[in-house]
Amino acid sequence: MIPAGRRHTVTIDDSVGKARGGVQSADVLERHLLAVRTALAEVPAGEPTVTIGGDCAVDLAPVEAALSAYGDRLTVVWFDAHGDLNTPQSSPSGAFHGMVLRALIGDGPEGLRPARSLSADRVVLAGARSLDPGEQDLVKSRGIRHVGAEQLTEPGPLLAAVRATGAEAVYLHIDLDVLDPTVFPAVGTPEPGGVGVEELVGAVRALTDEFALAGLALTEYERTEAVAQEEAVLRRIVEGLFEADR
Repeated sequence: MIPAGRRHTVTIDDSVGKARGGVQSADVLERHLLAVRTALAEVPAGEPTVTIGGDCAVDLAPVEAALSAYGDRLTVVWFDAHGDLNTPQSSPSGAFHGMVLRALIGDGPEGLRPARSLSADRVVLAGARSLDPGEQDLVKSRGIRHVGAEQLTEPGPLLAAVRATGAEAVYLHIDLDVLDPTVFPAVGTPEPGGVGVEELVGAVRALTDEFALAGLALTEYERTEAVAQEEAVLRRIVEGLFEADR
C-alpha cells in the first residue's frame, strides 16, 4: 500500500538495555529515538508519515516532526486503552511506553524528550478506559479532553472534542489495545470495554474528512498463535486507514 521508494525501515536494538532515572532500557530507547529521527529527516517537511510497529514509545519522534510542521494548529488524537501519562516516579513498571504522552506534553525523562512540547489542551484521549489515579488527576488539571470508548460508537463526540482544540490538522496515534480484546487480543495489556474495528475505522475517516492528516501510527501488536485471525483484523484496519487518507 506504500510504494517501496517511500518506505523507511528502522532497525531496532532488541537488547534489554540499562535502566536510568526510573526508565527501563533507557539507553536502548534513546538509540531508537535517534534512529527514528534520522529516518524522518528524509521525509519532506509537512508530508504525512505512517509509522507501523513498535510500542507506543515509537511515536515520540513522529509527533515531534508533526509539531514542527504544524505547531499549534496540530491536535494529537491518542487512541489507546491507557493514558500513557505516567512519569518515571509514578509508573508502576518503568516502561516508557506508559510515559510517552506525558513526555510529549513536556514532562519527559532526560534523553527522551521531544524537541518541542505539545500543549496538553491539544490532546484528545480516545477510547482510554484504564487510567492510573495520577493520570486521572492530570487529565483534569491540564485540560486534556477525553472521549470514552462508549462515545466512539459514532464520530460526533470525538469530532466535537477535536474541534474544541482549534485544530487544523490531526496526528492519530493508534494503540491496538483501544480495540476490545474480544475483537483483537494480540496486545500486551488488553482492557475490556474497547471499541470495534468498524468504530475505529469510522472515527479515523471522520477525522480525516474534516482535518488535514499530519500522520498516524499503528502500535503495540504482539503476535500470538492466532496469526490468521489477527492478520485479517489488521488488514481491515490498515485498508480503512489508507482509504481514509485518500
